[in-house]
Amino acid sequence: MSTTDYPRHAQITLALSGASGAPYALLLLERLLAAGLQVHLLVSSAARVVMAAEQDEQWPAKPEALAALLGERYQTRPEQLKVYGKEEWFSPVASGSGAPRRMVICPCSMGTIASIAMGISDNLIERAADVVIKEKGQLIVVPRESPYSALHLENMLKLANLGVTIMPASPGFYHQPKTIADLVDFMVARILDHLDLDQSLVPRWGYRKPDNKTESDQG
Repeated sequence: MSTTDYPRHAQITLALSGASGAPYALLLLERLLAAGLQVHLLVSSAARVVMAAEQDEQWPAKPEALAALLGERYQTRPEQLKVYGKEEWFSPVASGSGAPRRMVICPCSMGTIASIAMGISDNLIERAADVVIKEKGQLIVVPRESPYSALHLENMLKLANLGVTIMPASPGFYHQPKTIADLVDFMVARILDHLDLDQSLVPRWGYRKPDNKTESDQG
C-alpha cells in the first residue's frame, strides 16, 4: 500500500522535537499505528538526543534506517510508517496538497513553538506545522517546560488564537496513577481523545466511579 492508498482521514503526522517527554512519543506512536493510521514521522536531531537520554534508545539519523527499526518493532504494514529527513522538502507533509490534515508534535520544544508562531519554516517539522495551520487542519502541540516565561506564553497564545490545541504534558491524578507508565497513559489518552480515536488507556471522567466513598455516601 502506498502513501496515496491511505485516505486523508487515515493519515497523521507525528513530530518529535527536543523537549523532554520521549515516553509520551513512544506510546503515542504505538497507539496511532495500532489504530491503523498511516504515520508520517518527523524527528529532530535534538529529539534523538532526548530519546537516548530518557529511553536509552539510539535512533539512527537516516530516515530509512529509523523506519526499518520502528517498523520491525511495531510490526507495521507496508508503507504504514513513513519517516522523513529534516530537509526532505518533497515529502507529502511539506505541501497542502499532500499533507495529512492532522498533526501532533509530541514532545514540542519552546524553540519549535516559537518558530511555528513566527511562521518560520527552517526544517520539515516547522513547515509541516505551517501547512496544517494554513490548511485549517488539526494541530496539537505537547510542550514540556517549567516554568513558562512570558515569551513562551505569548507564543502559545498566538498559536491558540490560530486554532492550535496547546496540550502541556501535565498529567492528572484523578485516575490514581501508581506508576510512571500510568502518568504517560493519561497524557496519551488525552491526545487520542482530541484526535477522536478510541482509547482504553484511561477511563474518561464520569465513566468510572471513584473507589473512595464520600461522607454522604456512607450515610
